[in-house]
Amino acid sequence: MAKASEDGRGRTVRSVGIAFEILDVLQERGKSNVTELDEALEYSRSTIHSHLRTLEEQRMVARDGYDYRLSLRILDMSRGVRDLVGNYDVIRNEVDALAEKSGETAQFGIEEHGQVSYLYKTTGENGIKSASKVGTKQPIHSTALGKSILAFLPDDRVEEILHSCEYERRAPNTISGPDELLEEVERTRERGYGIDDEENVEGIRCVAAPVKSDDQVLGAVSLTGPSIRFTTDRIHGELSDLVQYTANIIEINTKFS
Repeated sequence: MAKASEDGRGRTVRSVGIAFEILDVLQERGKSNVTELDEALEYSRSTIHSHLRTLEEQRMVARDGYDYRLSLRILDMSRGVRDLVGNYDVIRNEVDALAEKSGETAQFGIEEHGQVSYLYKTTGENGIKSASKVGTKQPIHSTALGKSILAFLPDDRVEEILHSCEYERRAPNTISGPDELLEEVERTRERGYGIDDEENVEGIRCVAAPVKSDDQVLGAVSLTGPSIRFTTDRIHGELSDLVQYTANIIEINTKFS
């Protein structure tokens, strides 16, 4: 029987946790063998091997020689999750238009487990490569998307996230605690858009606007670029106008779909 542990949130199954740790490493590295997974996760080779064998039987991983990788079943599952998000086609089309109009990197994210999960991303003519990838997560406290979403969540959810956030310091400007984040959330709520002022990656700035449906925040849309192009005047002018316009178009299509 799989061992279970218990914390303040209830019981968890250790073997399931190990399986997901393996999947996380494979997602990050692309491919890994048993030895590499053993070194990365510090479990015994027999533990790693038995979990890989189970994951392979369930078609969650595939083997390439001595290496393992995520299987195409993961892709099929991700499409199913994507389809649960209403109006994905509208989101994709409008974020594409935003990237084309601005020439920058445009993204759409939602809040999951107190972090930002990236649903869609595309790059305009002058767009840069950024750390975010579709299906991955970034901290809510250091991203424009995160702060834009957080500003319009219910008060009890905001309070929960404020006090559960780890406040990892990713750059010199990163927000360092709940009081500072709350102040930024209030500023975001007042102006209607959020800003990442080199808080997630030094030299990179972002601006984002929430996408809402009545009293519910569905996610947020953002633009990302180098600070040399994302000047203060441009962020509070052209770029904030663009993300708010895009958010509004998505909201309209959501409301009348």
